[in-house]
Amino acid sequence: MKYSICQFVKIVDMNDEIISEVLFQHGEHELSAIAVGSSVITYQLGLQQFEVVQDKRAGKQQRSKIVDIEIDLLVKPATTRAYLEPIVLIIGQHDVGEIV
Repeated sequence: MKYSICQFVKIVDMNDEIISEVLFQHGEHELSAIAVGSSVITYQLGLQQFEVVQDKRAGKQQRSKIVDIEIDLLVKPATTRAYLEPIVLIIGQHDVGEIV
């Protein structure tokens, strides 16, 4: 089954004030059955200016749990999204510079 892997990301400043909240798409993947509570290993997320990006440098992985699975039957064909646990990125502390 094809799943779209998504994760809510809250971007805050050093004073913990919310700058924005985005839904980051990790992409679509063909996977066997998954369940809430399963763990997913992806690239660690970071910031490039104010944009959420994957940090593909060596050793930059994160492990997240699936907290919800959504099946949208209102669209054809039906879409299935798996939501990872939300994260918070702090401007200045999670900047990754240039990604190759």
